[in-house]
Amino acid sequence: MIEVNSLTKRYGNHTAVDRLTFSVEKGQVYGFLGPNGAGKSTTMNIITGYLAPTDGTVTIDGIDIQKDPEAAKAKVGYLPEIPPLYTDMTVEEYLLFVAELKKVPSKERRAKVDEVCEMTRIADMKQRLIRNLSKGYRQRVGMAQAILGDPEILILDEPTVGLDPKQIIEIRDLIRKLGENHTVILSSHILSEVSAVCDKILIISHGKLVACDTPDGLQGLMSGNAELELTVRGDGQAAAEAIRTIEGVSSVEVKESAADEAKLSVVTPVDTDVREQVFYLLAGEHLPILEMTLNHRSLEDIFLELTADADRKDETSGKARKHRRKGAEDPEEGAAQDPEKDVSQENGQEGQQAQQTAEEADSKEADEK
Repeated sequence: MIEVNSLTKRYGNHTAVDRLTFSVEKGQVYGFLGPNGAGKSTTMNIITGYLAPTDGTVTIDGIDIQKDPEAAKAKVGYLPEIPPLYTDMTVEEYLLFVAELKKVPSKERRAKVDEVCEMTRIADMKQRLIRNLSKGYRQRVGMAQAILGDPEILILDEPTVGLDPKQIIEIRDLIRKLGENHTVILSSHILSEVSAVCDKILIISHGKLVACDTPDGLQGLMSGNAELELTVRGDGQAAAEAIRTIEGVSSVEVKESAADEAKLSVVTPVDTDVREQVFYLLAGEHLPILEMTLNHRSLEDIFLELTADADRKDETSGKARKHRRKGAEDPEEGAAQDPEKDVSQENGQEGQQAQQTAEEADSKEADEK
């Protein structure tokens, strides 16, 4: 549905988006994650035609947004980070105006406006001036204008900013419902929200794509091991020794040990489930299990690890570029940083001088004879 190919955006010497490539499938809800300054909003603005890229292409349902922007934009509903509202209009006036801009047939406009107002729970606010609305209600009006016209693709930049917990739950449910008939790209800093709503997750850092997978796929990608936490009644060391005999167990550690109770950590490969074996083994050893928990890595953990890796790679490449530039600007300094090269050159010069001296001595001896 959306194809982004080698997308690049530069502002002077700063590269906000760096050769970004990904595709978005029809009928899926995508989460778009990244730290502040990663290039999320810039990428969204380019996809929707608000910004022109420095390089690369974006196609919406096969239409290049640079070559035919009107046709491409007709397929997209966009809620930017700051909703594009006219505060001197009432909610109804504004949405009717948006419907006209989106070329909704005049006979259908009022019905379509009523429909999106019901969907976003702002029907009782239609006659209110937008300037008098709270931030949460303004956000909902922005959501309504994005949905209006029934676009095939919805791009939502921080759609739940400013909403109270009840409203956030309502918007999440709405996004899930919209995902049944639309392709949705959702940007958010609330990682639990992305994990709960999205079918796939895109993570970018420093303008580059670092991961694209389902939430479960990301867990499998990042988790080399699984951890099973146990609380048993009895001797913790005896329980640990018994568990170590189970095939597939990588390690067992006694975390806490009291008189009649112990907490253990059992590490296995991520694709190995030993819970049933542990249960029957400890029951046979008369070491009853009081609690057993299989730990899953949260999306927050995965996000931090991936973006930290990207930071380290970016820092390393930055140092390499700086070193190359320094060597190019000052060849003598660049040469001085390679002592082996200096020694080799010095030895070569000494060898040439010795050879020249030997040749002169031979020539002199021949003349005397």
